[in-house]
Amino acid sequence: MTDTLPTIEEYAALFAVHGDSGAEYLRWHFTRFAVTKRRLLSHGNRAAGNRVLDVGAHWLHQSLLYAIDGFAVTALDLPATFDIDSVRALAKAHSITLLPNADLEYPAALKTIADDTFDIVLFTEVIEHLAFNPVAMWREIYRVMKPRARVVVTTPNYYALRARVRHWLRAMRGFGAGVDVEQILGVRTLGHHWKEYSRRELERYFAMLSPDFSCRHFAYSEAYRRGATKKTAEGFVLLLERMIPFLRPDLYVEVELTRKAVGVVIKPHW
Repeated sequence: MTDTLPTIEEYAALFAVHGDSGAEYLRWHFTRFAVTKRRLLSHGNRAAGNRVLDVGAHWLHQSLLYAIDGFAVTALDLPATFDIDSVRALAKAHSITLLPNADLEYPAALKTIADDTFDIVLFTEVIEHLAFNPVAMWREIYRVMKPRARVVVTTPNYYALRARVRHWLRAMRGFGAGVDVEQILGVRTLGHHWKEYSRRELERYFAMLSPDFSCRHFAYSEAYRRGATKKTAEGFVLLLERMIPFLRPDLYVEVELTRKAVGVVIKPHW
């Protein structure tokens, strides 16, 4: 096993030989995948085990980064995605197990997995999309995690300066808050960011799920993809983000399952 990362060109070529698998999206998000993996391994998580569950794996853009490094990867996503020939061919070539699940609110596919299976659960850029009560999903994820396993969460930072400025300007023009009308009507279901979190909220989220969860590592990430800008206002925003991590666009958190004693304790009110 090695912890080296390929270049984007080398990585994209691994997908291209099997056909189109969202090449534009891959190039846009490759830096995020690489930064997340580097952070995770910097905390010694390889020593804990190599069984990975990638929730919301889609075209396997992140899954493959772990598979080529010797991790045993199980990818969970919609059946329609895993029915794509190029995705199936890539998974077969790199021994990635595909676990199709039609609806995360009802995680039936995870019920086929034995208790205490996974060392790492990748939950990256997913939590902001959940528009359903996720307790049943977390019960299954908790069950298939080994003691001391970690959930890796990346998600937009609610307090990101660029987002706060954009939302304030929108509100001042009378367009309210939350998901905008264009997204609701023009984007496919699950495409919206229904909820964006702060660091404190994520700590509260996992503490309410179970006292067995503990948030161990946090980081505020700068923009994963930058373009050259000559606008003074944009340059000032970037400068403030570099100086004040709290204002950066993305959050990273590792949530450790410190023990398996109590389980998921919260019960939805209905």
